[in-house]
Amino acid sequence: MGFGKSLANITDDPRVNLPASEILRIREDLDYYADVFDNIKFFNTLNQQQSRKPSTLSITHQAARKLASVIFNEQVTVSVADEPIDDFVNQVLTDNLFNLKYEEYLETAIATGGFAIRPYVDNNEVKLAWVRADQFVPLQSNTNDVQSAVIVNRTTRSENNKMVWYSLLEFHEFDGLNTETITNELYRSEDVGEIGQQVNLTTLDNYANLPEQVVISDIVRPTFAYFKTPGKNNKSIESPLGIGIVENNKNVINAINTAQDQFYREVKLGKRRIAIDGSLMKPSAAHSNDDMNQGYPVFDADDDVFIQVGKTKDGKPIIEDLTNDIRVNQYSDAIQLFIREFENNIGLSQGTLSTDATKSTKTATEVVSDNSDTYRTRSSYITQVEKQIKELIISIVQLATKSELFDNGKAPLTIDLVNQPLDINLHFDDGVFVDKDKQLEEDLKVAMAGFMPKKQFLKRNYGLSDDDADDWLKELQAEAPDNDNMTSQQANLLGGNDGGDDE
Repeated sequence: MGFGKSLANITDDPRVNLPASEILRIREDLDYYADVFDNIKFFNTLNQQQSRKPSTLSITHQAARKLASVIFNEQVTVSVADEPIDDFVNQVLTDNLFNLKYEEYLETAIATGGFAIRPYVDNNEVKLAWVRADQFVPLQSNTNDVQSAVIVNRTTRSENNKMVWYSLLEFHEFDGLNTETITNELYRSEDVGEIGQQVNLTTLDNYANLPEQVVISDIVRPTFAYFKTPGKNNKSIESPLGIGIVENNKNVINAINTAQDQFYREVKLGKRRIAIDGSLMKPSAAHSNDDMNQGYPVFDADDDVFIQVGKTKDGKPIIEDLTNDIRVNQYSDAIQLFIREFENNIGLSQGTLSTDATKSTKTATEVVSDNSDTYRTRSSYITQVEKQIKELIISIVQLATKSELFDNGKAPLTIDLVNQPLDINLHFDDGVFVDKDKQLEEDLKVAMAGFMPKKQFLKRNYGLSDDDADDWLKELQAEAPDNDNMTSQQANLLGGNDGGDDE
């Protein structure tokens, strides 16, 4: 196994230019997202140390899921001006379940700060590899963009009844001009916390046919596209990585979980308890024909309300209710206060995660107004989403022009991206942030006044594609009656105005 070098951590490789603290930060962020926390240690009434799992609200996952769903969903459409390229790109995205997978990985990226997508060619098809934040490590780069990175893929295998970890490191080094060099290195470790010792790629059957190095020339950008959450990484100013919603909010997330855990414990331990004299548990009156209990009445086996205690000082038996009221309002108010603070910190409108009893009675316009903070936050994220998807499409197209990457030696596309840059358009559905009825009313006025193209009116308000909108307009013109029966504004809206001054 003495092949190549040994790495304790990925940052030990001289090609990696990233503080080790960034790797640790992302791993901790993933724990918050997965709701994985250390057990709580405490001393019980008998002064014995006990350990238990905390009761938490999984607030990081809730917030990330909410943001991901309003930023990206199934209604997002991607189009390229060139029709053959548009058909090819959309087929690749469809085959790779792009819309579904993107929302899932965007959710983890919101919590951890980013993720990457890497297109590759397999069996004459372009496929997409999804790379989490903990698998993506920048190499030499600036804080504005990541053009070179190492992607870490870990697998496990049992060897001699011992678990062994293998790490495939894919070094993607782009020269900034037109060439990318991809170097594949495999490492073996018996410690889950280490990268380990470099071994030959043939050690694992999965990588036996993987080349040690591949050079892709005549390209305009790297073969991966990185998404970075908006805003500056204030934990590592020089890092090109994004920063998730966990950072800068760990204290408030911990406060939410602490309040929830204490409330849960109070509910669990606040059951009804009545202290009674032990002698009261031994009635002297026997019941006839009761052989099982020897004639004496007994409590149900599941009954835990009564607690036997000793006699009082005066020797009299006692019956005392020890039950305390559960502080529902106090804990509820505390939890909601912390959640509202968390919403404010991550840019969500009040009531998005917290409880707002008046929200269900509001009109559509009021809901749009209340979601203004979320909408602004969404707009910031969409800027980064658009950047990544457009870069991904360019990477897909440039790979599809390389015949040497396909087993049959035939490239699906032919285009000079240097001299013919792609015209890429993305459409995001605004969903709840737009009052559809109000938009339709306003757009109708503008269209009838002649300041909005009819085609745009149909696309905006009915979600039609360019072709469908054209078909609608053709059918409307074919069905339109004689213009003499319509006003000029109506005829103009239908595309049949003859220039007359009809009243």
